[in-house]
Amino acid sequence: MELFGSSGIRGVALRYLTPELVLDIAKAAGSVWDTDRVAVARDTRTTGELFANAAASGLAAVGCDVDRLGVVPTPAVGHYCESAAVPCVLVTASHNPPEFNGIKLVGDDGVELSVDLLERVERRVLDDEYDDANWQTAGAETVVAGVVDDYVDAVVAAVDRDRIADAGLTVAVDPGHGAASVSSPRVFRELGCEVVTVNATPDGHFPGRESEPVPENLTALSRLVATSEADVGIAHDGDADRAVFVDETGAVVDGDTSFAALADDALSSGDAVVSAVNVSQRLVDACDANDAALELTPIGATNIITRTRELDDDDVHVPIAGEGNGGVFFPPYRLSRDGAYIGARFLEILAGADGDAVSDLIAPYTDYHFVRVNVGYDTDDERDEMLSAARAFVEAADATPNTTDGYRLDYGDAWVLVRPSGTEPKIRIYAESADADRAEQLAAEMRRAVESAR
Repeated sequence: MELFGSSGIRGVALRYLTPELVLDIAKAAGSVWDTDRVAVARDTRTTGELFANAAASGLAAVGCDVDRLGVVPTPAVGHYCESAAVPCVLVTASHNPPEFNGIKLVGDDGVELSVDLLERVERRVLDDEYDDANWQTAGAETVVAGVVDDYVDAVVAAVDRDRIADAGLTVAVDPGHGAASVSSPRVFRELGCEVVTVNATPDGHFPGRESEPVPENLTALSRLVATSEADVGIAHDGDADRAVFVDETGAVVDGDTSFAALADDALSSGDAVVSAVNVSQRLVDACDANDAALELTPIGATNIITRTRELDDDDVHVPIAGEGNGGVFFPPYRLSRDGAYIGARFLEILAGADGDAVSDLIAPYTDYHFVRVNVGYDTDDERDEMLSAARAFVEAADATPNTTDGYRLDYGDAWVLVRPSGTEPKIRIYAESADADRAEQLAAEMRRAVESAR
């Protein structure tokens, strides 16, 4: 696809992503969806209202009435869409820096659109082909209240509140000034936890930290956990579809580690897990321990959703899916990532751990060292040259590559993957091994190969 990447469309606001493009995408989506009513929502980014207005105008121009939801987290959009049976044009750039914005398209089942539907929408945009209304059939707007309230109630009802409340947990929450600021502190208080917060005021400039919940951005949360003697810290990205944890000492829990712990709790014999090609050995071990199958896809939520749906059609039970970046799906709940629900499921495990701390709970899944390196590029030609250099390196390696998405080399004791980002101008390199030096070495060798093309 030319427009839609691994998780919607993203770019620098008012450069790549313009009001005109957003209007066209909304018109195309409204033309493809068989409905006369569509929601529009956004996260806290400073350009969010601008693009939400453009989306609403595009939808009305093809005859769709518009439900304006305002600033809400992405999982609350999914809950609203499923409850009201309407699709949504969602303005968000997830974890990207504040100058970015983007578009996600969510179906009337609360799930991001499949690849085939995205291709139909994209074709409408590229062909400039829309089902234009006239002045008599243009859509009207309605402001919808209570979306966050209903979502909070739904998350609380979907987990064992009594078990969590009885544990008397103190939870430190860092929404990163994103959309979770209006929801996650409420969710965990409703679950009976004592809640302390940092970076919890909605602000699209993200003044307290960058939006992506990676260790270098979570120092304030780590300090808060330590000084407040919290049992656990929970951080979100800008649209709140991810959750990253901090243990009782203030140490950030690797996303692959928390994913493995959540999977170990959710899986039974005969189940399947869907994850991406950069899957950690931690998850492989959890699948093996529970006699569960592991299905690999290209990186990105859209690909994981598509494969999970295919398995469901074949009556294969998928209780958990996702990636090791904090973006975990629980398909029986909803086939979308939900940071607050991920956090609540983790609290369920912690509450039943017989007094064990987070560091004890995750200890069985911490035997591996994971490295991620980003190499930026300026032009498409430079990207292509870098990928050619990576391909030459892979072809000369003493391992058979997996080409599901980029190039993955498995060496038995370790693996390395190189692929272009679907959302940013970067080549991503991943490596993992039980030996930290081995993982660092593999990542460094691949980086040298990629950068040799400059």
